[in-house]
Amino acid sequence: MDSTTALIVGAAAVAAAALAGAVALLVRLVRTRRGLRRAGLPTGPRWVFWGAVLYFVLPTDLLPDPVYLDDVGVLLLALRTLHRALGAARRDGDAPVLPPSASS
Repeated sequence: MDSTTALIVGAAAVAAAALAGAVALLVRLVRTRRGLRRAGLPTGPRWVFWGAVLYFVLPTDLLPDPVYLDDVGVLLLALRTLHRALGAARRDGDAPVLPPSASS
């Protein structure tokens, strides 16, 4: 195997790993929002969730799609917003504390 082939295979492996991580974050975001809604807890601004999902799905990105770092960043920010909304509800006494297994 020459160096060009090894470089292409390595780049493809890194791109596949980044895509797998982004998909895992998307699944976690959807499950977190669904769990919060089922429990009757605040899910934060609706546009944050849908904006993150659309940014991941649409082909228009800040970085080309083989590089999923921007998609991962947007999904992490959306997850952080959901957790922040839950934390604010807990501080205000509006939300019960979920057991660790139900929040993940």
